[in-house]
Amino acid sequence: MKSKRITAQKLKIGIAAAFMMFGFSLGSAQQQVSLQEAIKQALQNKAEAKKAALQVTKAEYKIDEARASALPQIHATAGLTYNPIIQESLLEFGGQRIRAQLGQPWSSTASVQLQQAIFDQRVFTGLKAAKSTREFYVLNAQLTNEQIIENVATAYYQVFVQEENLKTVEASYQNTEKVRNVIKSLVDNGLAKSIDLDRTNVQLTNIGSNRQTLRNSVELSKNALKFYMGVPISTDIELEEKTIEPRPELIASTVNLDERTEIKVLNKNRELLVYNKKATEAYKYPTVGLVANYGWGATGAKFPLTNGINNGVLWSDYSAIGLNVNIPIFTGGATKAKINQAEIDIQDLDQDIQNTQLSLSLDYKNAITNMENALINTESTKDNVGLAERVQKNTQSNYQYGLATLTEVLDAENALTQARQNYANALLDYKQAEIKLIKAKGELNTLQNP
Repeated sequence: MKSKRITAQKLKIGIAAAFMMFGFSLGSAQQQVSLQEAIKQALQNKAEAKKAALQVTKAEYKIDEARASALPQIHATAGLTYNPIIQESLLEFGGQRIRAQLGQPWSSTASVQLQQAIFDQRVFTGLKAAKSTREFYVLNAQLTNEQIIENVATAYYQVFVQEENLKTVEASYQNTEKVRNVIKSLVDNGLAKSIDLDRTNVQLTNIGSNRQTLRNSVELSKNALKFYMGVPISTDIELEEKTIEPRPELIASTVNLDERTEIKVLNKNRELLVYNKKATEAYKYPTVGLVANYGWGATGAKFPLTNGINNGVLWSDYSAIGLNVNIPIFTGGATKAKINQAEIDIQDLDQDIQNTQLSLSLDYKNAITNMENALINTESTKDNVGLAERVQKNTQSNYQYGLATLTEVLDAENALTQARQNYANALLDYKQAEIKLIKAKGELNTLQNP
């Protein structure tokens, strides 16, 4: 009987030792991906980033198009005409009327014309607007990149925390499985009750179910991250081993909402609308242009391209230089109506700018509040993990001396697992709040730097 008590005591010590074994690692040959690397790949691969870059390139061509309007325009024309029937005209000479054909069956012309705008307010305004258009698309590309960075960072930490939860549950499963095997050995030797084994099996099944759910969540989160990175879903990725450290100093810093890219884009759009109004007003101003042409033509009774004066075909050149001045006097109020419409567009955008400023201010205040709450929650859940670890350790120690039941040991183990998961989730809430605060301050680009 004494031997059985000694054996049971040793087995209880073995159970307690099994609970102390929480070492767990995910061995893998996969290349680790840092947050910075994930952002880098997203900015290189995502269609949104590529399309934004194409718009910047397109804006360069718009500048070329606007610049071309201020440069000389040269056109060349050529033509060949055959008149099978020449209309007759009635001429009067000294009281006599004569029917005559004025013209030749064949005629050919070739000319070159040059046009140069000397003063055209629309051309000059268009050139300025084209440069602002490029700046607009550069800012829009920056805004697109910031949205990509936010999506990647949020998805990255979603995977990170899910993997931390999985590690916790894996360790709990392995530890509980070892305890189950020890209790099974006790039951087989008549040193423990079968209900203890059943209770442990239930606990193991519950942990296993939770583990499988988390494995699936990790896989889904990784797929979302790969989508935001713009890499094939079949690609194997593994996150860089790194801890999350809260940064309360982010709350203390100041912010200038006018530096937010959203406001810069709207202001640049307003600048374009102002140019549009000026271009419309330019229709009220006169335009001055230089026109010059030079041509060479032939008329005759025979095909002109292979005949000359000896065969009745006359070839001669001609040239003209002129100055065209167009002065608008009355357009029926159409120009004024267009100017008023352009002004309404500006006023409408001013309302959007004002509303966006209020919205960004609200986002910043909310981000500060969420950050403060996340820091408090992170600290409290971290302390709770320490408390749960002490309770578990004491319960295991008491169980060795028969002062605690198996149910209490399993409950303590389950409470520790839950505390660690709560802490991991609190870290996720913190990182999400941190990303929102960084975005509210217009500093998302800092996440690209290690």
